Amino acid sequence: MAKRRLVLIGGGHAHMVTLANIRTIVDKGYDVTVIQPSTHHYYSGMGPGMLGGTYHPDDIRFATRKVVESQGGTFVKDKVVSIDPEKQVVRLDNSDEEVGYDVLSCNAGSSVPRDIIHADSPEIFTAKPIESLFRAQEKILSLSKERALNIAIIGGGPSSIEIAGNVQQLGQRQALHQPHISIYTGREIMVGKPAKIRKLALASLTKRGVKVLEGNYVKNIDQGIIHLEDGTSHPADIIFPAVGVRPSPIFADSGLATGPDGGLLVNRFLQCPAYPNIFGGGDCIYFEPDPLDKVGVYAVRQNPVLYHNLMAGLEGEDLEAFQPGGSYLLIYNLGNDEGVFCKWSVIFGGKLAFKIKDYIDRKFIEKFQTIEK
Repeated sequence: MAKRRLVLIGGGHAHMVTLANIRTIVDKGYDVTVIQPSTHHYYSGMGPGMLGGTYHPDDIRFATRKVVESQGGTFVKDKVVSIDPEKQVVRLDNSDEEVGYDVLSCNAGSSVPRDIIHADSPEIFTAKPIESLFRAQEKILSLSKERALNIAIIGGGPSSIEIAGNVQQLGQRQALHQPHISIYTGREIMVGKPAKIRKLALASLTKRGVKVLEGNYVKNIDQGIIHLEDGTSHPADIIFPAVGVRPSPIFADSGLATGPDGGLLVNRFLQCPAYPNIFGGGDCIYFEPDPLDKVGVYAVRQNPVLYHNLMAGLEGEDLEAFQPGGSYLLIYNLGNDEGVFCKWSVIFGGKLAFKIKDYIDRKFIEKFQTIEK
């Protein structure tokens, strides 16, 4: 009798506990396959800090391939392009081979929409995948040897302010010529967040020379030129589109039920209602009972439930419901060893906020890096 097969799409935050227990799953007689475009998974919460030079890439990544193979699993370095829930297979970008499954779990992450980008260009760097931030850092430092760069960030959300602050830190600490940094946002920065967060972020960035241009909707980006809806155009040497994230398109492309954002529709068991052997977590899902913000804390909270339910799916046991939990901590890394802390009604900025974030982030990634040993 053939072994039952567990396939994981992605080695992100929601799969960390499952990855740590691959040996247990294999010892129970199941095959485990993990499919991911990179041999490493980067912790997105530390990505802006890597851009700013606070962290080295090795500090913020998890050796997915090594962890999988050392525990008896199979690692496939590739990108999943579609799922066939009837045949129970996933199809890959760079191979004609189909990967079969009995239980499938999706942690395919999200990407930055590229709707406003008219053509791929070497000066454009998105916040995801995280590796692109390291390439951006290298290019900024290389070009800054010759002259001061014009660097533009499109969008006014958390990713935008963290990129802007850490580019400023990079320029201050490592570049020969300090860059000119501008944020273009259609509305106020950090719209929808408490007014105090906006005030603290704005004060930190503007005192360090970052220009925040509110009310400037970007029509498109073409060949290094930012075209605004008011008809003006602005050249930039480096451009960071930071206009939110969108779940992987593989679910809609595969005909699976999705939420309004395109994420895989899941019930309270993190399970696809129409296909009970498909599960998911993290940014790529739409949690139907209570739609969740796209923040890493939910992926972390989903970890033990997702692992339990994948094992239950393999063994025919009862599923466990996911409870999103209450308020969560948010700390934004603004570079220059400064941050903004927010939990309940407690909001403050400065060095202490960054120290708390740095401590929490290092503990989180170190916990999972120990699995590599």
